[in-house]
Amino acid sequence: MDPLAAALKVASSGLGVQSERLRVVSENLANAQSTGDTPGSDPYRRKTVTFAAELDRASGGSMVEIGSIDRDRSEFPVEFLPGHEAADVNGYVKMPNVNVLLEMADMSEANRSYEANLQVIKQARDLISMTIDLMRGQ
Repeated sequence: MDPLAAALKVASSGLGVQSERLRVVSENLANAQSTGDTPGSDPYRRKTVTFAAELDRASGGSMVEIGSIDRDRSEFPVEFLPGHEAADVNGYVKMPNVNVLLEMADMSEANRSYEANLQVIKQARDLISMTIDLMRGQ
């Protein structure tokens, strides 16, 4: 396979997984305060994304894909909110295990990775266009 086409394919797989990662981070941020509806019930549980490498036999390139989207099994923090609908008999409410600072850092990293893959696609496209222009000139 053409090296430029292979670069496009690899970068495209990177765009796809970073887009999914951004979606998961956005969901975590949107639910950072989503508690349970009944006393003692569990709140929203943070989602995590893992990646997996897959060899593309046609191009020989290593593609990236979503390995899995799992739930973070860390403990829920508790807050004393006696009037809350999800408060237990002692007035404590289980809060989501979402750390907003961690999610914002994850979002920033995913965004930078997305932009890097997009830049690879733009550069490969420009090189393909330049090659076509050179071929026309001969």
